[in-house]
Amino acid sequence: MKRKPDILWILVVVFGLGVVTSAYAQSYWASQSDAPSSVALQVEAKR
Repeated sequence: MKRKPDILWILVVVFGLGVVTSAYAQSYWASQSDAPSSVALQVEAKR
């Protein structure tokens, strides 16, 4: 049972990095004027 907290913290860190990365990617795509329309529509739909 000593390993469970370690696995939990690893999952928390991975999830946090995923949130930060997706937020950065969305802001990056939203600031691009030459982004494909499908990407721009997906970014707008998620807001």
